[in-house]
Amino acid sequence: MPKMRQVRAKAKEVEAARAHRSPTLENRRARHEYEILESLESGIALSGTEVKAVRDGGASISEAYVRFRDREAWLVGMHIPPYKQGSFSNLDPGRARKLLLRREQIERLRMRVQEKGLTVVPLRLYFTRGIAKLQLGLARGKKLWDKRATVTKRDVEREIARHIR
Repeated sequence: MPKMRQVRAKAKEVEAARAHRSPTLENRRARHEYEILESLESGIALSGTEVKAVRDGGASISEAYVRFRDREAWLVGMHIPPYKQGSFSNLDPGRARKLLLRREQIERLRMRVQEKGLTVVPLRLYFTRGIAKLQLGLARGKKLWDKRATVTKRDVEREIARHIR
């Protein structure tokens, strides 16, 4: 009988882990192209079919960036393909999407972006308790030699880890 309880407990753990797992979309290109100075979490306004399409996969944030208009923050360049079963309720895949930030956060980011060479880029799109969240990064563009230095540093760290093992 104790063996059966262990099996049931394990099954509940697996089901709970599956329920908490959510599709995550990483912007690996941003980490390569930019030096991330700070990051923050933002909500994003999506329609129902867009949420379903993101959950299915295929969305892209690699070309996206944040634009400030009328004291609001907008995500421009994010591509969400049309949901297959969406029919007439599908929206334009490349439309600008509103970011849900507090007024102070928007103003602080807008002031920082006006500095030379800074921009706001999306780093990660994920779901928290069923709500779409976007991790934004305040970033400065890397020069070519910065990118080479990053790759060299990563290779050295891998080699050291390999020797330690």
